[in-house]
Amino acid sequence: MAITRLPSAGFSITIRIAVPADASSIGRLTTAAGEAGAIVTALDVVDSDPTNVIVDLTCDTADAGHADQVVDALTALDGVDVRKVSDRTFLLHLGGKIEVTPKVALRTRDELSRAYTPGVARVCMAIAENPADARRLTIKRNTVAVVSDGSAVLGLGNLGPAASLPVMEGKAALFKRFGGVDAWPVVLDTQDTDEIVAIVKAIAPAYGGINLEDIAAPRCFEIEARLREALDIPVFHDDQHGTAICVLAALTNALRVVGKQLADVRVVVSGAGAAGTAIMKLLLRQGVGDIIAYDRQGALHRGLPDLNPAWQWLAENTNKENYSGDLAGAVRGADVFIGVSAPNLLTGEDVAAMAKDAIVFALANPDPEVDPREARKHAAVVATGRSDQPNQINNVLAFPGVFRGMLDAHAEEFTEEMAIAAARAIADVVGEEKINPTVIVPSVFDSRVAPAVAAAVRAAAQNPAATPAPAADPGPADLPEIAANASATP
Repeated sequence: MAITRLPSAGFSITIRIAVPADASSIGRLTTAAGEAGAIVTALDVVDSDPTNVIVDLTCDTADAGHADQVVDALTALDGVDVRKVSDRTFLLHLGGKIEVTPKVALRTRDELSRAYTPGVARVCMAIAENPADARRLTIKRNTVAVVSDGSAVLGLGNLGPAASLPVMEGKAALFKRFGGVDAWPVVLDTQDTDEIVAIVKAIAPAYGGINLEDIAAPRCFEIEARLREALDIPVFHDDQHGTAICVLAALTNALRVVGKQLADVRVVVSGAGAAGTAIMKLLLRQGVGDIIAYDRQGALHRGLPDLNPAWQWLAENTNKENYSGDLAGAVRGADVFIGVSAPNLLTGEDVAAMAKDAIVFALANPDPEVDPREARKHAAVVATGRSDQPNQINNVLAFPGVFRGMLDAHAEEFTEEMAIAAARAIADVVGEEKINPTVIVPSVFDSRVAPAVAAAVRAAAQNPAATPAPAADPGPADLPEIAANASATP
């Protein structure tokens, strides 16, 4: 059975099956699942009697429809009784993924009197007299709000606040797991810019940083800019800056692999939305040779009518030769393709037409802009946003360490110097002696990543002058934006 999408753990199912107790039964199960296009990851015998064996078959599928096809293929086998099918992703989310755990025991009246009344009153008075002590004496020291209005959830669109909550819970869990940061979802039942800004300003005293997440453009740009102006804590839009940091880190090592310099390469970016714009701005700051930005209206070029301000700026500051054709033509002869847009926009033949030792970052999730199996036939380095492919470019490499460093430094804002420092730290964790075409970024589970990023960000916060000046000045730091696009966020 041919499937176009790649199976992944995101659509993993466990099927409880009763089969006859003979030597061939279990083998028939795994064969049928494999022929249906699934990847079998586990098979456990859970019970048996003289005539039957009960097994749990766990496999990765491509999507819900494919999972149904796999179950149908197993059900069709003679003597097989499919008793239950469990979606492992939904099982993991039952009851949510995070909780609050006290840091003090509260076992005795003595402990209660110090943690709460009457002792806590003295701490309240101390903070009233010196508000800066809130960072030292409360959760503000280590807590981040993960704020979303649910208007651009992953690549799924405007799902609303309740449907965004599983993503924000996951983000909070990643903050804790990788950065030791206590984060909490704040999903808002409004998509009005003024209301969002007012709400976040009102809750900010409890937090040491604000992580904006899955808020649609162009509102995300205005919300971030206004909150940065109003608050004395860092405001970080991960869909923009986290993605840009990780892409710069990955590209740094990919260029090392192929022996090219950033100043000499031509880059094509598919998706001029929040992530794509941030990526291009950071690459321009670092002195990239040239960029062609491509979105729904085609290649952004000078003379293209009816452009919004962000796209107009890109048209004026990229695409030196003013290319105006299609995406396949844009990548012809290009050194680097970066996709933060939509699936299946390119073919293997398009990649073959790129420059020698081409680099392809196809980051749309779950299905990339080009099949990575086809891209690897022609490109020197291929990366995706998927966890089941080599070179996963995932924002979890950046945001836990970025916030860890900003919180430790008591930073009042997130800066471009921090972004550049974080990208270099991620790239350097791999080590120049260990990079190769399938290892250009560290694993998200590499315990060295978050501390290295935190240290780099902390140093940039405490001594901004130590970070080399940008290579070019692309213009305003916060550009307005219209187009939404797919994200590389988990």
